[in-house]
Amino acid sequence: MMIAVAVPDDEEAEFTERQREVLDVVLALMVEEGDGFSVARIARAASCSKESLYKWFGDRDGILTATVQWQASRVRAGEYDRQRLDAAQLRKSLEGFAANWLSVISSKTSIALNRVAVSHAGNGRSRLGQIVLANGRFAIGERLKPILEAGRAAGILDFESSEEAFRAFFGLVGRDVQIRFLLGDDFLLDEETIATDARRAIDQFLVLFGTGKDGKKNAGGTGDAPAAGEAKISII
Repeated sequence: MMIAVAVPDDEEAEFTERQREVLDVVLALMVEEGDGFSVARIARAASCSKESLYKWFGDRDGILTATVQWQASRVRAGEYDRQRLDAAQLRKSLEGFAANWLSVISSKTSIALNRVAVSHAGNGRSRLGQIVLANGRFAIGERLKPILEAGRAAGILDFESSEEAFRAFFGLVGRDVQIRFLLGDDFLLDEETIATDARRAIDQFLVLFGTGKDGKKNAGGTGDAPAAGEAKISII
């Protein structure tokens, strides 16, 4: 949904261990039942009182918001030294971020959460779509942009807008993965495949935005050029 500049894990740090357990219960309920459950249902499943839920999270939308934040907080990047950042460190950080994000979006919980959010988008049934967008895609973008901007400051990357660079990164990494999962394609995305896909995506990203600093052409590698018009969806 993570940099000694570290992308902050603020979402995770805000929750106690017990609260995280409750949020994991909410995610499990979404996998099993969608989001039609009540606060009372959450309380029973999590073996806690409704009063505790309201105290911790406010209302039902607050519970859903916290749940999305908790799931999105699993998307993290490694640490790097902004003052000494080089092409190898940048690549490692970007590949780690990409692989971590692919692991999260291919999990049963993220697939269930995103399916529910998409099904409710625009129909007024709930605010889950807005919650997922704000605390998923946009929040994750704010975690990655400092890494991209550090790469630009070090002369390794060249772009005008960190938002546009992030969108390109998101498309290259995600490709059609989320839309296929959302539509029920049960394809294998194991650890080895994720690592390969992440490495290829960063090769392509650096071909587009790398400056060639450190004697490496485009700072890139040998990744294939990205296909135009690939389907992608930007949620968690």
